[in-house]
Amino acid sequence: MTGDRAAQFALYAVMLILPLSALVARRLPLKPVLKMALAWVAIFAVALLIASQRDRLSGLKTLLADQQVSGTETRIRMAEDGHFWADVDIDGVRRRMLIDSGATTTALSTATAKAAGLDSDESPFPVIISTANGDVSARTATAKRVTIGTITATDLGVVTSPSFGDTDVIGMNFLSKLGSWRVENATLILTPIQE
Repeated sequence: MTGDRAAQFALYAVMLILPLSALVARRLPLKPVLKMALAWVAIFAVALLIASQRDRLSGLKTLLADQQVSGTETRIRMAEDGHFWADVDIDGVRRRMLIDSGATTTALSTATAKAAGLDSDESPFPVIISTANGDVSARTATAKRVTIGTITATDLGVVTSPSFGDTDVIGMNFLSKLGSWRVENATLILTPIQE
């Protein structure tokens, strides 16, 4: 038995011995203690089986993924918060972004814009944009490539501001570049323009 396997076996043995010793210390009748012990053995056996087969179960994660590509379409399941969050690549930087059809322009946090190497507009005056939280001073920039699944927008205008905090938002300027987008059964379906 290799050192890693021995350590793993010892860990599982300790995890099994602890609940059994607690049961013995309570001086319960033998039959209920044996039932409880067998239940714990079964629980740990199932946990060990799942842990040992995690590589084979990784395909299940793909089936349950929040974002999937199906043919030319990209499908995004609604999150528990009732919003659609997409895995987006912005000029080589991967971010999880809120898709907001109420936002006119794609909005990036300062950290995301900096990571993507986007130069904000050098004009001396920032633009003032209206958000759900009021008017915000922002800078403009252009992302060379913004990709969600099968959809890529090039030369996409973005706004960036410290006021956005850590939130990055895909706006209508991205969604308007699609062939179509719709929601079916709590899944947002993005379809590229057919060429």
